[in-house]
Amino acid sequence: MTNRYSNILQDLKQITGQSFLITAKWNKEPYSKGWRYGSGSALAVALPGSLVEIWKILKVCVSNDIIILMQAANTGLTGGSSPFGNDYDRPVLIINTLRIKDIHLLQDGKQVVAMAGSSLFDLERKLSPLGREPHSVIGSTSIGASIIGGICNNSGGSLVQRGPAYTQMALYAKVNKNGTLELINDLDIDLGESPEEILNNLQSNNYNASDFIKSNKRASDDRYHEIVRDIDSDTPSRFNSDPRLLYDASGSAGKIAVFAVRLDTYKKPVKSQVFYLGTNNPDVFWKIRREMLSTFKVLPTSGDYLHRDCYEAAKKYSKDTFVILDKLGTKFLPTLFKIKRSVDLLSKKIPILPTYLSDKLMQCLSAIYPPHLPKKMEVFRDKYEHHWIVEMSDAGIEEARQYFKNFFDNNEGGFFECTEREGKKAILHRFTAASAFGRYAALKESNIGGTLSMDIAFPRNEKKWFETLPKTIDDKFEMKLYYGHLFCHVLHQNYIVKKGVDIPALKKELLAYYDSRGAEYPSEHNVGHEYKVKPTLLKFYRELDPTNSFNPGIGQTSKLKHWK
Repeated sequence: MTNRYSNILQDLKQITGQSFLITAKWNKEPYSKGWRYGSGSALAVALPGSLVEIWKILKVCVSNDIIILMQAANTGLTGGSSPFGNDYDRPVLIINTLRIKDIHLLQDGKQVVAMAGSSLFDLERKLSPLGREPHSVIGSTSIGASIIGGICNNSGGSLVQRGPAYTQMALYAKVNKNGTLELINDLDIDLGESPEEILNNLQSNNYNASDFIKSNKRASDDRYHEIVRDIDSDTPSRFNSDPRLLYDASGSAGKIAVFAVRLDTYKKPVKSQVFYLGTNNPDVFWKIRREMLSTFKVLPTSGDYLHRDCYEAAKKYSKDTFVILDKLGTKFLPTLFKIKRSVDLLSKKIPILPTYLSDKLMQCLSAIYPPHLPKKMEVFRDKYEHHWIVEMSDAGIEEARQYFKNFFDNNEGGFFECTEREGKKAILHRFTAASAFGRYAALKESNIGGTLSMDIAFPRNEKKWFETLPKTIDDKFEMKLYYGHLFCHVLHQNYIVKKGVDIPALKKELLAYYDSRGAEYPSEHNVGHEYKVKPTLLKFYRELDPTNSFNPGIGQTSKLKHWK
């Protein structure tokens, strides 16, 4: 290491303290490796304990021409919050914000200001006594995902009434075209003049109602309920590069440093009811979807789809995750992921240990655990190929109950009303299906060619939502696992590829096929380093970060300074 970099690291240690600047290779890996995709080298990982410390670190980076990679929970599926490769033209510093978890309640919890490292789980727990909820209450919440990570990726949207994570109110830093670091306060709260004053006042909650500035800025996607009801539109209801939802921090994907965001919260339903639907004809679900979205007075809370093959895979390969969440609750899952990463890192250090040690251990343990799924679900598994878990709330419960009774009297398929326990298990089973794909690939690594994971948004008027691939493509797969959010036509399509198949070429074929159907991708996981950025999103990135100082290479773009 050169003296220059040694001096920079010393400067950073002065800011964070020695214990919060990570330079050792193995200790950096949980931060420099994506949760499921991508990895790369980094000069160091900084773990600031305050917003002011982030600002000071940013100044050091900008002064010394160091790439800035902002990171919170690092739970993204496309590698967008970790380095990718070792071909950057400047050293990379990862700034992990998880120590800064402050959340301030505004207007009796109707809005919140969430700091850089606060999680959806923390927010859910803070709002619960007030009878309110955050934007997301399943999936991202459970794995410890950060609030700001969701905003930066316009992620989420599985809750039908709420849409993707979005706000026009944020406090962030950017590097302008002249190479100067700027702090921009768009929170509509008067917090002072200098960056240090603004950041200190915000984190210490040193502001009151008189400091609020009236504006028309939105703190949520309050139009989504209209958009999802437009069932005859030939465009998807939500996708990451939607220009409607690109605004400052929203959709920024790490091209700026976000200190805080201001968000709306939602009134918690008094009652909820889960309905479990099954059919062997995809057109049946197409018809139900159209009728519910266009005619129901109350929109569904959620509606997640699961194909029978995916049901079976989740039953076998996600059983341990299901049991842990069911018995210990979602609060334990972030800890579980940390343990898993530590075990897998250990197996890399010790050559005699097998790869994917954690997966192999957990799979063995899960095999001895008794059956975990409700009998009614198992009956539907045997009877129906397609499964749909529809949750309704309050006045919408009776509306859905009568509709399903009348509908299935005259159409193929069936439904049942879940008890509270059955409903929780049904939703949990669908959620854990995502981990089955990774587990299967880890256990069968020597017998498969690799994996492909697609995140697709089909147009709202698409009838053939269930995939039927051309035979030339289909023959290259060993297994296909389909699940997703059917009301908004966002589907997660995971493929186990046969040995000997050219995966990059196959991916191009798949994406061309999706293009021919008017699909958008990615729909909710953002481009990361896995997808090529589309022109609208690229224009947004370059406007935010003209010198390419933040997270270069995202969306398969240039990693060079000034986008050269």
